[in-house]
Amino acid sequence: MDYGYHAWMLMAASLVLMMTTPALALFYGGMSRSKSVLNMMMMSFSAAGVVGIVYVLWGWSMSYGSEDVAMLFNNPFETFGLSDVGGQDYIFVGFQMTFAIITAALISGAVADRLKFSAWLVFLPLWVTLSYFPLAHMVWGGGFLSGASNGLADLIFSGDGGAAVAPIDYAGGTVVHINAGVAGLVLAVLLGKRLGFGKEPIKPHNLPLTMIGAGLLWFGWYGFNVGSVVFTGASAEADGAQFLSETSLVWLNTTVATCAAIMGWLAVEKIRDKKATSLGAASGVVAGLVAITPACGSLSPVGSIVLGLVAGGLCALAVGLKYKLGYDDALDVVGVHLVGGLVGTIGIGFLATSGGLFYGDGIKQLVVQFLVALFAVIWSGIVTLVIGLAIKKAMGLRVEEDVEVEGVDFAEHGESGYDLAGTSGGRRGTLVGTATTQKPKEGANA
Repeated sequence: MDYGYHAWMLMAASLVLMMTTPALALFYGGMSRSKSVLNMMMMSFSAAGVVGIVYVLWGWSMSYGSEDVAMLFNNPFETFGLSDVGGQDYIFVGFQMTFAIITAALISGAVADRLKFSAWLVFLPLWVTLSYFPLAHMVWGGGFLSGASNGLADLIFSGDGGAAVAPIDYAGGTVVHINAGVAGLVLAVLLGKRLGFGKEPIKPHNLPLTMIGAGLLWFGWYGFNVGSVVFTGASAEADGAQFLSETSLVWLNTTVATCAAIMGWLAVEKIRDKKATSLGAASGVVAGLVAITPACGSLSPVGSIVLGLVAGGLCALAVGLKYKLGYDDALDVVGVHLVGGLVGTIGIGFLATSGGLFYGDGIKQLVVQFLVALFAVIWSGIVTLVIGLAIKKAMGLRVEEDVEVEGVDFAEHGESGYDLAGTSGGRRGTLVGTATTQKPKEGANA
């Protein structure tokens, strides 16, 4: 069983890494404008580059360990550089590292077209250190938002004569999606609106890329959710039975919730806009995956369908809030990840087969899930605001207006995603490595 389990964990970690590069890069890249597609994809690739290094140096130590600091994070120097870590433990380091990478990369969708690439590279290590690693420790590493003694649930219910209820976050509703969604909202507000936002159409330039990215995200998400199985360690036989039962349920719940979310999103579009769109289907995929992430081990398949329908519908409605409230969340990180993460995290309190309100188990689980979600919102919001203001003061967050008009791809990277102007007579007019010698011509949707 150990060999099979560890082989699966290596595969699961690889699937989650694929969710960032190329899946998220394609999903966001297709939704971007043609003059910023490379910059958008570069944000995902650079998140892998920066966060992967940081995680090995101090991220694992801050998230997991035995030297807890106020139940908020672990001592970053306990296993700095993975000292005293080796053998099979590397599998779990790698798996958790891919979670940190994609969480940071998710934020980039909110700041498309206007964030300095240099500011993004500074933001990444600061944000994962101060927001992601602490929340990972609090939820999964035995900290304040886990079921540990003196944790949040224990403090809430310590005086009512009953047992405390452990918070549930199977694979990252709070740590990943609420965390990233709030960070995206804060950065979008700090950056301000894109030029022309709300006044002229700002359309995705390549929806086939977005749909391919959504499909790859769905595939990779099985590593995300199914790979998050945790054993009791009672015995090899018991662990084997648990593995088969739990992973089967998680796979099925992940699938049917996503299917339902697609239909929920498309139903809202059809009623509201009279059209069911490909972008809506792709967004519904992600909304369903986000919502089922914290709940996939606690719901029945029917409950997962209900959760997916609700998430798809609510997220479809939520993406329009940016026009009413005046914040420019370019690629709907808030509408999909924050709202989807809240629906999934709080929905556990209603739909969990053990502890859920709809199953006659009272409101304890619901209260705990709501407070855990609220804590994650506050934590991520404050940390991101402080980091964002500091970077804005020190080096600036936003590109110059002429850079935004011209396109961040050429100004920030010296490249164009579609170098149509460099072709003549069937031959390439611009060689690889010399893209900066010719200004690219943008398409109609630029």
